[in-house]
Amino acid sequence: MNEVPWIEIIVGLVVAASGGGLIAFLRARAKGSGDAGGADTIERPGQVDEVTSETEEAGGPASGTVVIHEPGTGTIAEEAPSEPAAEKPAVARPVVEKPAPVAGRLVRLRDRLARSGSPLGARLLEVLSRDSLTEDDWDELEEELLLADIGAGPTAELLDSLRTRVRVLGVREPAAVRELLREELVALVGPDMDRSLHVEPSAGEEGTRLPAVVLVVGVNGTGKTTTVGKLARVLVAEDRSVVLGAADTFRAAAADQLTTWGARVGVGTVRSDKEGADPASVAFDAVTRGRDEKADVVLVDTAGRLQNKAGLMDELGKIVRVTSKVAAPSEVLLVLDATTGQNGLTQARVFAEVAGVTGIVLTKLDGTAKGGIVVQVQRELGVPVKLVGLGEGPDDLAPFDAAEFVDGILG
Repeated sequence: MNEVPWIEIIVGLVVAASGGGLIAFLRARAKGSGDAGGADTIERPGQVDEVTSETEEAGGPASGTVVIHEPGTGTIAEEAPSEPAAEKPAVARPVVEKPAPVAGRLVRLRDRLARSGSPLGARLLEVLSRDSLTEDDWDELEEELLLADIGAGPTAELLDSLRTRVRVLGVREPAAVRELLREELVALVGPDMDRSLHVEPSAGEEGTRLPAVVLVVGVNGTGKTTTVGKLARVLVAEDRSVVLGAADTFRAAAADQLTTWGARVGVGTVRSDKEGADPASVAFDAVTRGRDEKADVVLVDTAGRLQNKAGLMDELGKIVRVTSKVAAPSEVLLVLDATTGQNGLTQARVFAEVAGVTGIVLTKLDGTAKGGIVVQVQRELGVPVKLVGLGEGPDDLAPFDAAEFVDGILG
């Protein structure tokens, strides 16, 4: 190799400092020296050196294997070509159920109630059909009515009227006795009360269409969330569009349960994924969505905690205030478990004071239920039973009718 004069080295350093680079100088010097076999390649870490292919030399298509010089390692790594994305199997859309027509439900529920063996049925008819009614017989009738949770006041009224009619008319035939008892019970239940659900959309400012807002309240364990789902089915069966609001944010499964009910009939649910979120915020979002989507009805499931009246009042009061900024509630339905008897009546009083209840949904009237609470709760609260549930089926909820209910009790 030729000796490099000192002057050339100094000149090269000057060129490198001026931006030409020492490497360019050395390469030029090597080339200029004519040393063909001594060409050195200096690579900068982190640069892609080249793209190679197993079939490239043969003129075929590239394999797609990329050679990458990894930054800071001085090594070469091969990155395998990405596999073509496998086609995902088509996700089957959930089957939307068609709820049973509302018109035929009362007959089915009446038959089920007749088979439940209510104490207001066979026992009362048995006593009243005796040849002569003694004081002991009337005492037995009173006991049966009280056990059915009709209440002391309504029981006394019914027996006084019945005793007078039996004595005056001299009725003894079972069919005639049954008809007298039926008339008295229907009058006691209240056939003239307005039991319609107010679920018609209303007009807002500047002609805005506002959905009917239905708040559903009640303690946990009464079937409140299930009732909201079943009520959605009732409304869908009447060709109404519905939005659900899962404002019971303190019970982990409530939102999931309500979402499932809605999905079965193609109804959307507004919910929060955060447990313990503000119920009023969820209710507000649900009503807002109902307005924006021009839905007919928004059903809001509320928390069923009953630790103290003050906390319940604050929570439900806030929900009413917040939702009223979009659309005021048209119904506040209280869900009661018919099997709880007097305890259910105590719950009803608290919620009536706090939430301004407009109607009652009475659940679990099948089996050993005590249907007499219908009479007592209406007397205590001054609001009608509007819906009744008799069973676990998804369509076992129907509008309440006094005559049908009594006919079911009497078999």
